[in-house]
Amino acid sequence: MKLNHKILIIDDNVIDQIVTKQLLKKKLNLQDIHVVNSGKEALQWLQHYKKEKDVFLVILLDIKMPEMDGFEFLDEFDNPHNRISIDDFVIVMLSSSLDPNDKKRAQKNTHVHTLLSKPLQVEELSAVLLATETKS
Repeated sequence: MKLNHKILIIDDNVIDQIVTKQLLKKKLNLQDIHVVNSGKEALQWLQHYKKEKDVFLVILLDIKMPEMDGFEFLDEFDNPHNRISIDDFVIVMLSSSLDPNDKKRAQKNTHVHTLLSKPLQVEELSAVLLATETKS
């Protein structure tokens, strides 16, 4: 089954960006991958995002970032003043340390599908992507 996803990677670590992007390309054959360095850049990108027919947006969101962490991004994502209207999307939070408090906060957020550890395991993400295929 060919996965039809657009990926937005929100991560301030350039090494993690490169590794994640290459992993998605080589292991899952995903090509439509966009990378931003911060939550603020992501909000700007999402304000201009145009939904494509039969394309599901997957946001890979790092928790620990300067300026605006992943949870602050989620708060702003919900702010109606940001003019973000996306129907078919899923947010996967990523963390290099799975702090129990982060896990609880992620589970409480209605937009967060799951919290995965870094480095990203392709099998775990693949399961998330396959689950979204049934939604689109």
